[in-house]
Amino acid sequence: MTEERPVLVATEADDLTADMVITELNRRNVPVVRFNPADIGAGLTVSARFGACPAPVAGQVRTPSRTADLTHVRAVYWRRPEWPTFSHLGPDDARFAAAQVRYGLGGSLYALDGLLWVNHPLRIAAADYKPAQLALAQRLGLAVPPTLVTNDPDEAREFIGAHDEVLYKTLRWTPYARNGVPVTGWAEPVTAAEIDDSVRMTPHLFQARVDKVADLRVLVVGRHIFAVRIESGLLDWRRDYSALTYTVEDLPDQMSTALPAYLARLGLVSGSFDLAVDRAGDHWWLELNPNGQWGWLETETGLPMSAAFADLLTQGDGS
Repeated sequence: MTEERPVLVATEADDLTADMVITELNRRNVPVVRFNPADIGAGLTVSARFGACPAPVAGQVRTPSRTADLTHVRAVYWRRPEWPTFSHLGPDDARFAAAQVRYGLGGSLYALDGLLWVNHPLRIAAADYKPAQLALAQRLGLAVPPTLVTNDPDEAREFIGAHDEVLYKTLRWTPYARNGVPVTGWAEPVTAAEIDDSVRMTPHLFQARVDKVADLRVLVVGRHIFAVRIESGLLDWRRDYSALTYTVEDLPDQMSTALPAYLARLGLVSGSFDLAVDRAGDHWWLELNPNGQWGWLETETGLPMSAAFADLLTQGDGS
């Protein structure tokens, strides 16, 4: 069935957050074509034509039950799709095939014009660099904890010695396992005595610890701002969700202006911000996740987050 002005939802097979948005779109009678790039060749087909048709791009994305005409897509919700790995192929063939999917399927979608992306994957990737995030936050007048990115052990020791407490944070989350057991890079205290020559191998991010009393997760969706205060007593609240309590908050005017401006500078229409609140009530910038999790916060607080996404996608219009 070919859908009329559909929203494309690119996500993995089991994604409860995407399900919440799709449910809201269904309530608005907005057609949805959901697909996962990892299904290419099985349940997913793409055909795109260039140069021999009135439109710059014409074609279709097809799943077993839905078809999207590429000239009539109103919006794309780029949630957390999976790209195929072609594990049944040899390493060289798998790399080649994976590249053809990224640049064939991905490139055909990126070529579309006049539609809304939430968010465009190339802009998500560009926004994911923490050093650039920190610099932009300071340019917009947000308070940034003293931070050092270095692979120089002497500079790391000097920085740690200059502050009461310092945390080590990963520069980017990546899938990682030790002895077959998945591990996650939490924010961890670090001392000067722990710094050795292995620091030279890669840049590390060291940050002065904020004497915080709570964390804030702030979701911005178009013109909507949802701020949730998270209290736990934990250094990194992601370690134990059962220990968290949630309170809906109103942001100070400066933050309510700066965070949407931050996204606009990056060409994004949505993002999840992490802030720390210190004992004086001041807000400290920590990071932006341009495609962050938020579904559990709607469940815990009742905030209409999925409805805000559905409103944005229904409107479409990438101008």
